[in-house]
Amino acid sequence: MSDCTHNCSSCGESCSERQASPEDFLVKLHARSSVKKVIGIVSGKGGVGKSMVTSLMAVGMNRAGYKTAILDADVTGPSVPKAFGLDETLLGTPEGLIIPAMTNTGIDVVSVNLLLENQTDPVLWRGPVLGGLIKQFWGETVWSNIDYMFIDMPPGTGDVPLTVFQSIPLDGIIIVTSPQELVSMIVEKAMNMANMMNVPILGLVENMSYFVCPDCGKELKIFGESGLEEIAKEYNVPILGRLPIDPELAKLCDAGKMEEAKEYLKEAVEAVENM
Repeated sequence: MSDCTHNCSSCGESCSERQASPEDFLVKLHARSSVKKVIGIVSGKGGVGKSMVTSLMAVGMNRAGYKTAILDADVTGPSVPKAFGLDETLLGTPEGLIIPAMTNTGIDVVSVNLLLENQTDPVLWRGPVLGGLIKQFWGETVWSNIDYMFIDMPPGTGDVPLTVFQSIPLDGIIIVTSPQELVSMIVEKAMNMANMMNVPILGLVENMSYFVCPDCGKELKIFGESGLEEIAKEYNVPILGRLPIDPELAKLCDAGKMEEAKEYLKEAVEAVENM
């Protein structure tokens, strides 16, 4: 390629000039760590509820009796600690490994917001530094006997998501969308990226799908009818759930009580459990 930088670690192209296989970029877990399955939660753009779905999936698998963890790879917009009421600073071992924070029900969490002096401080880092931190979160953290890890991926298909795809052995991804037609179009970009990286797409979750009227109980499609069925059919992937616009869920998230949320994503939990 005429514009090739010869740095295959930051390139998603499949070309004859590629100098390394995808396996060459994978970061190994530390010898003290064990993670059986890794699921990425992906969105084509921000603001569709990716972190919400990540949190609900971790809670659901934890309730099912599995040891779960969340790696918050959305470094510039971390929101997972807030959802679980975590505000402590991450600790380390004498040899420099990271010890995850733990939620009330035992979910391990690593996030940049647990490293900052103030959680509202912006993370003004460039791509290589962000990518390096994600690699540290994966390879230099003590992940003890994790059955299922969920990675809250950065939105889009840029440098940092590419780092996750190339550095961490994903067993599959769940793509989060919302009913707007524009979002559906962008979701297809995320699906195409997953296919290019040879990562299985486990299914789709639609957030803000409907609102239940508190007076009559009728489901109202505030954002109109979605095109989710057409996308699912075109790419031959299942729809794993539809999340409503629920003020109670938002209230739990703001209060750091996500583990008290009801079981919204039963089908998605079962799909991951049976993968």
